[in-house]
Amino acid sequence: MAWAMVILAGLLETGFAINLKLSDGFTKLWPTVAFACFALGSFGLLTLSLKSLPVGSAYAVWTGIGAAGTAIYGIIWLNEPSSVLKLVSISLVIAGVVGLQLSGSGH
Repeated sequence: MAWAMVILAGLLETGFAINLKLSDGFTKLWPTVAFACFALGSFGLLTLSLKSLPVGSAYAVWTGIGAAGTAIYGIIWLNEPSSVLKLVSISLVIAGVVGLQLSGSGH
């Protein structure tokens, strides 16, 4: 259950990063409100998961999901530039997250 919370928190981190961009420096109301909601949810779930998971592994998975998710979203929906190196690097981040999960570091 704790790892599920970390995964969901990482997805919410993607949401808060995207809405931070869309808020245009907190000058647009609804993206700013969405940013705050996603951030509160993300940090809240991460905090709850840390009651039973080691902070290093949980934080690495949380940031990895958020970073990879945000980069992928940016490429697909925000027309950010893409390259083979960028895609390989995102894949390596995802592989690292999976490796941490498989290592049993939270058990």
